[in-house]
Amino acid sequence: MSFFSIFLALVIEQARPLGSSHFLHQWLRRWADWVASHVDGGTRSQAWLAWGLLIGVPACLAVLIHWCLAFFLGWFFAVVWNVGLLYVTLGFRQFSHHFTGIRDALNDGDEPLARQLLAKWQQIEINDLPRNEIVRHVIEHSVLSAHRHVFGVFFSYALLSIVGLGPVGAVVYRIAEFAKRYWSQAPSVSAVTATMPTQQDNANWHSDSLRMVATESWHAIDWLPARATAMGFAIMGSFEDAMDGWRHHAEKFPDDNDGVILAATAGAINVQLGGAALQPDLPGSSSTPGRPPELAHFAQVVGLVWRTVVMWLVLVALLSLANLLG
Repeated sequence: MSFFSIFLALVIEQARPLGSSHFLHQWLRRWADWVASHVDGGTRSQAWLAWGLLIGVPACLAVLIHWCLAFFLGWFFAVVWNVGLLYVTLGFRQFSHHFTGIRDALNDGDEPLARQLLAKWQQIEINDLPRNEIVRHVIEHSVLSAHRHVFGVFFSYALLSIVGLGPVGAVVYRIAEFAKRYWSQAPSVSAVTATMPTQQDNANWHSDSLRMVATESWHAIDWLPARATAMGFAIMGSFEDAMDGWRHHAEKFPDDNDGVILAATAGAINVQLGGAALQPDLPGSSSTPGRPPELAHFAQVVGLVWRTVVMWLVLVALLSLANLLG
């Protein structure tokens, strides 16, 4: 079931990608705002309760519907449900248009347009970023996006689906990533203000405790998937160099989980990553070993990602077959 669900979801998503303005995405934002405004009071216990409600309600619904469909209507309808949830949580087309637009602009020699597209993608200010730095940032953000939108969801879904929890892994992973990103971007208020929110605050404000809880929980949830992605890149790339980068250069990046993925990627395709970040106030300024980033690395990144997708699909297919035969 896992193999067919993932494969069909990827095919459908390639043919008909889900837009960011889809009603499910809008519903999730409204649900996050409602939870933050009604539950978050500024303390860590309230923040954990808000985070648990944000993720727990959709996750419970997902697994209950899965079990009901499988028990009363049969596995076919359960597969359809799994494909539907994977379609909205997993896919390259949720971010690949950014990569394609910047790559095409650089191929045409239009560096100002490439900077503009990169700034729009990351919602930050970019001034006179050199060409090789544009390439480097695009590689880093594309690899991390591939992990968060594809491999992390893929791994979380397959892991929990094998033990009978259906699509709950994909739902938990995607909403946890959304919570960290959404509550980090939205304005926060102090605990005092959060206990007495105004009508405007109720719509889009939250406490610093909620932001910290969302960040900490996301780091814990992503710990194993990040290392699974790094291992996949190592196997499908230059294994020895990728593992060396993982061991010795992951700490050069601000986030531990992201650092493992980027260091493994740098070794797998022999590209220099890290260094001066788009956010200069973040720690970590040294780069990994490798060749300076250039346009040719874009093709290598795409090849590495797709080879890793095929590898994980084959592995899930073998596990599903073994489960059926067993």
